Amino acid sequence: MTKIMLASASSYDKMPSTMKITAFNGSPRGEKSNTNIMVEAFLEGARSAGAETENIFLVKKTVKHCLGCFACWTKTPGKCVQKDDMAELLQKFIESDIVIFATPLYVDNVSGILKNFIDRFIPLVDPRFEKDSGGECRHLKRYEKYPKYVVISNCGFPERTHFQTLQLIFRRMARNAGSEIIAEIYRDGGEVLRNNSILLKPLLWKYKNTLKKAGREVATEFKISEATQLELDKPIISPKTYTEHANKSFDKKLKEIL
Repeated sequence: MTKIMLASASSYDKMPSTMKITAFNGSPRGEKSNTNIMVEAFLEGARSAGAETENIFLVKKTVKHCLGCFACWTKTPGKCVQKDDMAELLQKFIESDIVIFATPLYVDNVSGILKNFIDRFIPLVDPRFEKDSGGECRHLKRYEKYPKYVVISNCGFPERTHFQTLQLIFRRMARNAGSEIIAEIYRDGGEVLRNNSILLKPLLWKYKNTLKKAGREVATEFKISEATQLELDKPIISPKTYTEHANKSFDKKLKEIL
């Protein structure tokens, strides 16, 4: 693989004025995932507002786990010693105006694929400490400009409360990097997104259109409007109906193997 060096802070002066939004998709199912249905709709909306977008499927990349050797801090500052796709991915990350962290919910957390990717962010910061406005230590920035964060996730449970841990993780990540989260889209009852039922089609069409609207708003305003967020947060079908259909579906599948 061609060696790609991370951009320096001064290189931002030469970047195009077009908004660049990069999604790092952490679903093991890649293009066929519920997560990707959400990401693609959001990015379509962003492109309609003039943004340049890219949807990167981490499952197709070679991202080794962090060795914890700290060579990227003390021996090769800003550069990991491992030879895989991470140098190219970090280049795309640091050159983006907005990055989307997209993941299905795994044990109240991100997928293992996305966690591996995030763990390799160590080269992006300087090992030395500073205190934030609240008096808590964090690492110094290695670059002048870091992208803003958008989080997109879905889970198989019918309640939004399952995203509490995930929300805290990304808010801490943004704080540690001196960045900010400008949008969070959490979809409970995510299994309905790939349902082909005629009855669900108009509901899913409406939801995807709202995702597109959110993408347009983020690309132009760096935020999702309150009205759009309220629409995104509504259940697509009632939690009771979702639970009943999910249990019937699992019952049917289990009977087929017994």
